[in-house]
Amino acid sequence: MLENCQNAKERWGGVNIIIDRWLQERQDMLVQYCAIGEADQNEEVRGEKLRRLCQILVDYVSAGHFEIYDQLIKEGREFDDEEALHEAGRLFTIVDGTTEKLLDFNDKYLETDDLSSLNTDLSSLGETLEIRFSAEDRMISVLHTSHKDLVNN
Repeated sequence: MLENCQNAKERWGGVNIIIDRWLQERQDMLVQYCAIGEADQNEEVRGEKLRRLCQILVDYVSAGHFEIYDQLIKEGREFDDEEALHEAGRLFTIVDGTTEKLLDFNDKYLETDDLSSLNTDLSSLGETLEIRFSAEDRMISVLHTSHKDLVNN
C-alpha cells in the first residue's frame, strides 16, 4: 500500500507544477487584458499590448487543450473516479464552447489594425474568459484537488 501511495505521489505530484504554471499564465493574460484598458495610450502602444494578449491567450488555450485537460482526465481515470469524469465531460463541453470565441478574437486582431470595436470585443472576451475560468477551476477541483490527499499520503 505504501508503494501505491508513493507511485501516486510520483505520478500526480508533478501535476501541481503544471497546473500552477498554467494558472500563472492565466494571471499574466489577465494582467495584459487589464493593461489594454489603461487610459492615455496611443494606438501603437495599445496595439502592442493587444498582440501580447493574443499571444498569451493562444498559449493558454493550447496548454489547456493539449496538456492540462489530458492530465486531469488521466488522473481521474487513474483514481477510477467515474463521478468526477462525468462532471469533467460536462465542464469540458463548456470550456470547448468558449474556445472558438477566444480564437476568433485572436484571429480578428491578428488580421487588422482597426481597433474601433476593441472595447466591445474586450467586454465580450472578458465574459467568455469568466465562463471558461469557472469551468476550468471546477474541473481542477473535481479531477485533481479531490485526489490530493490520496497523492500526498
